[in-house]
Amino acid sequence: MKRHRTAPASVSSVLIRRPIKRWFLLFMGPMLISFCVGFLYPFLKGLYLSFCKFKTTSNATFIGFGNYVKALSDPSFLHSFWYTALFAVVSLVLVNLLAFLIAYCLTQGIKGSNIFRTVFFMPNLIGGIVLGYIWSMIFDGILMKYDTSILMNSSYGFWGLIIVIAWQQIGYMMIIYIAGLQAIPEDMMEAAKIDGANRTQTMFKITIPNVMPSITICTFLSLTNGFKLFDQNLALTAGQPFLFNADGTAIKTTEMLALNIFNTFYGDNPSARGVAQAKAVIFFILVAGLGMIQLLATRKKEVQQ
Repeated sequence: MKRHRTAPASVSSVLIRRPIKRWFLLFMGPMLISFCVGFLYPFLKGLYLSFCKFKTTSNATFIGFGNYVKALSDPSFLHSFWYTALFAVVSLVLVNLLAFLIAYCLTQGIKGSNIFRTVFFMPNLIGGIVLGYIWSMIFDGILMKYDTSILMNSSYGFWGLIIVIAWQQIGYMMIIYIAGLQAIPEDMMEAAKIDGANRTQTMFKITIPNVMPSITICTFLSLTNGFKLFDQNLALTAGQPFLFNADGTAIKTTEMLALNIFNTFYGDNPSARGVAQAKAVIFFILVAGLGMIQLLATRKKEVQQ
């Protein structure tokens, strides 16, 4: 009898890799081209323009770090930075705390949980600019019943933005937390009950450590979304009210970083577009750096199931 010899594992793996290498560029090529055209080239072009003085990209003149000096010495940019940082921290805590509490309640077997999940998630489907104008009309209707001077209080703009971003993002973060809560092993929860652990001990010793991957994702999204907020800021407050300095310049008290960059680029001074580009590069470094630090810090606390 003839025996059929099977090819060694190494030979079969080589035969499988050859077709993959052959068709690699065909499948990855369009994605790589799109990435280079849609992201890499504009990013490098913007980085170069941040070192130039220009009104249009065709007449850019290299001036070195002058735009960065002007950007970092701009009072409106510094104000928008601290305002955005405060907003990002408050929204990060509020959105994640409420989203986790709602997700925890909806995973306890209550009736109509699927309906509640749908209702909480629906605001996330509304565009940011539309959402901002809707809540602008709501807040105007509420505050007009009181003294009109209340409308010029910047603290109302801050908390209005917090309410809008929380109403929009809590449902999305809730879905991520629900996925994390449902992934907790049942035998681990049963072992905690057998050992006599109460609800608080179970929450902090089992539930939260096992949900850390979801916390990592939601914290990253909340932090970056808080810093990148633009459309709701434009529609809801547009930076108002204004604070006028002694030299006649104005600081928009509810203006966040993205809106400040937009207003600088499309403002009355076309020669300031290089400064706006420098602000955009600083903005990118800030958001990317904070995101990486947050990911490294939270991933260390994740547990392996």
